[in-house]
Amino acid sequence: MFSVAVVEDDLITLDLIVHTLEKQLDATVYAFSRSKLAHEFFLQQSNDSLNLIISDQFMCDYDGLSLLKVCRSVGLDVPFLLITADPNKELVVKARSMRVSGFLAKPLNMQELVQKAKDLIFIKNNAS
Repeated sequence: MFSVAVVEDDLITLDLIVHTLEKQLDATVYAFSRSKLAHEFFLQQSNDSLNLIISDQFMCDYDGLSLLKVCRSVGLDVPFLLITADPNKELVVKARSMRVSGFLAKPLNMQELVQKAKDLIFIKNNAS
């Protein structure tokens, strides 16, 4: 059983991701349509409580990189998958320097999302 946090302000995309992860990975999914609530949630988590974080980049309050920065600053070293409609070079370079674990471009391919999630969870579990 895996625990995954998903932060996505588009409710249709959020529902699709949650449904896919629950069905195909048998994951417990913590879903957030507001990045501010996700930020508060991450401050209370440990490396053992989550297997993966999936976050959109462009959102109100906190963008994906801001959430990644918060996670890393409090020692939450969980794989972080960034999804974005605009994977420009500057964003990729900045995210890599902050130890993002991977990227997916929108529109999302759900099979690709599931495979990337499995890969990142496998890497985390084998590194422990």
